[in-house]
Amino acid sequence: MDTHTDLHQAAVIDGIGRHLATAQFETTPEGYQRLLDWLRSHGDILAVGIEGTGAYGAEVARFLTANEVTVVEVDRPDRKARRDNGKSDPIDAYGAATAVLSGRAGGIPKSRNAIVEAIRALRVVRKSAVKARTQTINQIRTLIVTAPSAVRDKLRGLSARELVDTLARSRPSGELNDPACAVRVALRRLARRYQQLDEEIKDADKEIGPLVAQAAPRLVALPGVGPETAGQLLTSAGDNPDRLRSEASFAHLCGAAPVPASSGRTHRHRLNRGGDRAANNALHTIVLVRMKYDQRTQEYVARRTAEGMAKKDIVRCLKRFVAREIYRHLPHVTHPTKPLPQTA
Repeated sequence: MDTHTDLHQAAVIDGIGRHLATAQFETTPEGYQRLLDWLRSHGDILAVGIEGTGAYGAEVARFLTANEVTVVEVDRPDRKARRDNGKSDPIDAYGAATAVLSGRAGGIPKSRNAIVEAIRALRVVRKSAVKARTQTINQIRTLIVTAPSAVRDKLRGLSARELVDTLARSRPSGELNDPACAVRVALRRLARRYQQLDEEIKDADKEIGPLVAQAAPRLVALPGVGPETAGQLLTSAGDNPDRLRSEASFAHLCGAAPVPASSGRTHRHRLNRGGDRAANNALHTIVLVRMKYDQRTQEYVARRTAEGMAKKDIVRCLKRFVAREIYRHLPHVTHPTKPLPQTA
């Protein structure tokens, strides 16, 4: 199935890959039901491959899963395949079906129907507010740099919080055609915007924190893991982390799986620059906190430093250890009996 905003293109193939039929269906509850009836009219449904289960295909994936249909996540075809086969909705739909039948596609999509999806939605708003707040304080500082001396000199040496509070309480006077007055007005508006965004972020934290603790109490109890990093890791894993077959799969998802970089007499691994970069950033934050406050991590860093390992390689190893520990504390995961390493 090739998914879009208003219409989904579906295609059916049989067990040996022969093309049987293709049709479009509206992205409404009635359209989803017609789609299911149409699929069943061709025989037993082995599986449905959907391109875009994290975007346009999220709701149809939920609908089919609720009706006991096996849904498989299909990646977008690579550029070479598109050049060779052409591009159209029916071609993409048949390509998705072929990918499932051949085994090239076998990923289980996120279910997106429980508490982690609620956390994800709230974190989207918080993340955009944090980005806007950072942009606002940067704009304030830039305006101060170019402001007339009468404005700039009064704001020297103030911290970000003092600067915002001072500007928000200010009462500019004069004509707006005066650059000094216009700058004061602009700075007050930006300061009040910063305060509004700060309150929005605090409200989001009050909402997200209890949800994260409810979803994974064992996860937030780990050293160095807070509501923000735990929320991101839960979001990356989804409401059904059992779809990740092992802790190695989770590490690969987070971009923490080591990549061989050996040559000749040099035997080493390098950082993995793939995977979910937001999840990788969460692991990085946890590692930095542990390097500062966790004794066993500090001992590990000291030992590997004495062995001649570079700091970035030590951080890479710690990310991998943390990914293993995080995986074992995700909800609904059958945890292996192998003990955790004593190095992170």
